[in-house]
Amino acid sequence: MKKYPSAADIAEMKARGYDPITIAEAEQRAQRWTAALQVCQIIETAFTGVTLGDGIGLQEAQAHDANADAATCAAYRINDEIDDWHRIPAEALNRCHSSLSFFDAEGMRFHLPAYLIADLRGDYHFGMAFCLTHLSDYSISKFTLLSPMQRAAVRAFLLHIMDDPEYGFERADILRALSEFWTADQTA
Repeated sequence: MKKYPSAADIAEMKARGYDPITIAEAEQRAQRWTAALQVCQIIETAFTGVTLGDGIGLQEAQAHDANADAATCAAYRINDEIDDWHRIPAEALNRCHSSLSFFDAEGMRFHLPAYLIADLRGDYHFGMAFCLTHLSDYSISKFTLLSPMQRAAVRAFLLHIMDDPEYGFERADILRALSEFWTADQTA
């Protein structure tokens, strides 16, 4: 089942005689889609015009993950999108999910909106909570280039997923990160 069913999906469920509880759950997920689209717009606005610059690219990060030498990392980078994060397909984000652990601050700033939006749309299969809530000094260093508007977009994402049943297990971590790092006063 899709993460966010459409009105047509729900009508079909009713026509096929799905039980009322399943239909009610689908209707709740459909309502969350409207909120998810609003968060996507916040992210889009906050990260408009961000390019990779000299940051670590998606494929390049995979080479770092494999402990590759500098020449191999450079060869991987040739295939990286560097100008428009919108061009990065969800399939690539899923294939390169470990890249989140190997980006530098520029790489994170460039790729983060693509991962967040793919997650909100139900296209990213690994979830973003861990990356945004398990905050060591090393992981925090990846977020140093985010503007207040970009931090606010991440906060909006976390606030949205906080009540998502798919993130229920991570709710405590999300709440802690919102109160300790992704705070409202640092996004103003």
